[in-house]
Amino acid sequence: MAPERSSSGSTAPRDPGLAPPVADRAGWGPVDVRAVDTVRVLAADAVQKTGNGHPGTAMSLAPLAYLLFQQVMRHDPADDQWLGRDRFVLSCGHTSLTLYIQLYLAGYGLEMEDLEALRTWDSATPGHPEYRHTRGVEITTGPLGQGMGSAVGMAMAARRERGLLDPDAAPGTSPFDHQVYVVASDGDMMEGVASEAASLAGHQQLGSLVVFYDSNHISIEDDTDISFSEDVPARFAAYGWHVQTVDWTRTGDYVEDVDALLAAIETAKEDRTRPSLIMLRTIIGWPAPTKRNSGKAHGSALGDEEVAGTKKLLGFDPEVSFAIEDEVLVHTRAVGERGRAAREQWQPGYESWRAANPERAALLDRLREQRLPDGWTESLPVFPADAKGMATRKASGEVLGALAPVLPELWGGSADLAGSNNTTMEDEPSFVPADRQTAEFKGGPYGRTLHFGIREHAMGAVLNGIALQSLTRPYGGTFLTFSDYMRPAVRLAALMKLPVTYVWTHDSIGLGEDGPTHQPVEHLAALRAIPGLDVVRPGDANETVVCWRTVLEHTDRPAGLVLTRQNLPVLDRGNLANAPAEGAARGAYVLAEASGVVPDVILVATGSEVHIALEARALLTGEGLAVRVVSMPCREWFAEQSPEYQDEVLPPTVRARVSVEAAVGQGWREVVGDAGRIVSLEHYGASADYARLYREFGITAEAVAAAAHDSIREAAAAPRPGGRRGTAG
Repeated sequence: MAPERSSSGSTAPRDPGLAPPVADRAGWGPVDVRAVDTVRVLAADAVQKTGNGHPGTAMSLAPLAYLLFQQVMRHDPADDQWLGRDRFVLSCGHTSLTLYIQLYLAGYGLEMEDLEALRTWDSATPGHPEYRHTRGVEITTGPLGQGMGSAVGMAMAARRERGLLDPDAAPGTSPFDHQVYVVASDGDMMEGVASEAASLAGHQQLGSLVVFYDSNHISIEDDTDISFSEDVPARFAAYGWHVQTVDWTRTGDYVEDVDALLAAIETAKEDRTRPSLIMLRTIIGWPAPTKRNSGKAHGSALGDEEVAGTKKLLGFDPEVSFAIEDEVLVHTRAVGERGRAAREQWQPGYESWRAANPERAALLDRLREQRLPDGWTESLPVFPADAKGMATRKASGEVLGALAPVLPELWGGSADLAGSNNTTMEDEPSFVPADRQTAEFKGGPYGRTLHFGIREHAMGAVLNGIALQSLTRPYGGTFLTFSDYMRPAVRLAALMKLPVTYVWTHDSIGLGEDGPTHQPVEHLAALRAIPGLDVVRPGDANETVVCWRTVLEHTDRPAGLVLTRQNLPVLDRGNLANAPAEGAARGAYVLAEASGVVPDVILVATGSEVHIALEARALLTGEGLAVRVVSMPCREWFAEQSPEYQDEVLPPTVRARVSVEAAVGQGWREVVGDAGRIVSLEHYGASADYARLYREFGITAEAVAAAAHDSIREAAAAPRPGGRRGTAG
C-alpha cells in the first residue's frame, strides 16, 4: 500500500451498522467524526507499517483523545511551555499513538512522515512517549502505573507552586491554576505504584487531577478476567476520589456517547476537593471487524486484511495508507487558534499578577530559569572537627534546615521515616489539607514538608511528577535498602534527566541491630549501574554539605545522597591535616597525601569507610610506607573530570591500591586495577551493634592495611590483565 497525502481515501460512507458518536452537546459535526475515524485508521496504518506496536487502544480511545485535545484541555500548540497549560499524561504509554496522532492533528510539529516512522531509528515517534524527545510530550511513560504516580506529583507541585506564587487567589482564578489529565489502562490499575499514588492523591484532596480509566478488559493475555476482577471505582471511592462511570456498551450496542463523557469531565472539574476518576468502558480495537475486543488488537499489528476491513467499515479506501483529507487537517489545526486565544485571554491576568507581586514574579523568573539565588551558599553550615562525630544523615538535616529560608523551591519529606532520615526542615509546615493535620505535624495545603506514608513506590513516581512540573526541587527519603522499591521511578528520573534528590539513609551494616533485612549490601552497585544517576556517599559532615551543594547545582540529573545512621568523625581539615571538603565536588580527591613523595599505595574509600582508610594509613605510615587516602563520594562526578585530574588523584604508575566500602565490591576493580585489593562485604549482614559487625566482617583498619601489603606485593610483579578473578581480594 503506497502512502498518500491529503487524499480522501474514501470509497463509501461510514458503515450504517456502526452507531455514530453521540456528540450533539459537544457540537461535533461530520468533520469531527471523520477526524476521529481518521485517528483510528492512522493508528492501524502506523502499526501495520512498522510491523509491531499497540493499535487497539489508540483506535478505541480516539474519541476521548480528540475531545481532550480539541475541546477540553487548555493548551497552545505554539507554546508547549505555557505556564497556564493543562498537563496531559498518557500513563498507558504503550498506546503512544493515542498521543502522537493528536499532536499531529493539533499542530505540535509532528507530521505524517513521523507517524509513518513509528518505532524506527531516530524518529520523533518512539515506541513509548519520551520527555524532551517529542514536542508536546510532558513525561516519559511506558512502565505501567508510573505515569499515574507522576501525575499525582504534578498536581501536588501545582498546589505548592500556587502557595509560593499566588496563595490568596480564589479557587480557579489564579493564572497558575490548571488541570492534570491522565489516561490510564487496566494495566495501570493493576500495578501497585498506581494504587499507592491514588491513595495519596485522595488523602491530599487533589481536585485538579482527572484520571480516565480506559476499562476495556483486555491485556496482552487477552481477557483480564483471568487475573483482574476487582471493582476499581469502589476502590477509588474508598481512597476518597470522586468517581463516575461512562459505559459505551451499556445499551448492548457500542455507542460512543461523547456527550456523556464531556458531562463527566465538566462535573469532575467542578469538584475542587477530590481527585476524579472517570471509568470509561470501551471495546479495544473498535471497529476492527474480527480483532476488536481481543488481545490480538492490544499488542500487535492487525494484519493487512483486518486493516482493510476496518477502513471499509469507516468509509476509507482500503488501498490507501496514511490518508487524511485537507478538510480534516485544517479543522483540527484550528485548535492552534483556540489555544492562542486562550493564552491571550490568560495573559492579562498573569500580567496583573506580576504587577501586583513583583517579588513573587522575580521568584517565578528565577525558578523558570532553574537558577539558584545569589549568595545562597553562604547559608550552608560548616562543622568543626569532632572525633566523636556526627551521622551524615544528621548533617544532611542541618543542611536542609539552613537552606529552608533561602531556597523556597526546595521541599520534600520521607516515606514515614522523617525522624530517621532527617528530612523535615525545622518549623516548616506540612503539605496536607488543613483538616488532616496531626498533633505532631501542623500544616496546610501550601505547606512544605511532604509525608508520603509508607509508599516508596509512589514516592519515587511523585517526585518525578514534581520535577516535571518544573518550578520546584523535590527530595524524598527512605532507607537505602528500600531504594529497591523506588528503582523503576529512579530509572525514569535518570532517563528524563530530572533534578530529583533521594535521601537514602541507613546506608550499610552500620545501621546495626535492625539486621540483614534492613542492611543494604548490593544496593550501591545496583544504583551505580543506572546511567545518569549520581550516587553520592559523603565521608563526613562537611563532605555532606559540599555534596548537597553540588547536587543542587546540577539541574540535569537525579542524585541519591547515601547517608549513615552511625556517627562518623568530623575530620580535621586544618593546614597540616586533611584536605578541604571542597574536593568532594569533583567526585574524588586526595584527602591525605603521602608526604610529598610518590605513594607506595593508595587507599580509596567512600562514606563511613573513609575514616577507616585514614586509620589504616596511620598504621601503614607507622611502618614507613607512603600512603595516600582518596575520598571518593561520587564515582559519577569523578568520571566527569578531565583525564589529567583523574590521573592526578589516581596516578597510573601507582598500581598498589585498595578500595574499602561496606558493600559488594562489584565495580571497584576498574578503580583499583589489576594489582589492587577490594575490601568489601560479599554476603548479607547480621543483627548486632555496628562496631561489632565491622569487626566480625573484616572491614577494619587492620584489614585494609593487610590488603595494602598484598597489593604492594602484587604491584611488584608483572601486570595481570583484568586483575584477579572474583570481585574481592
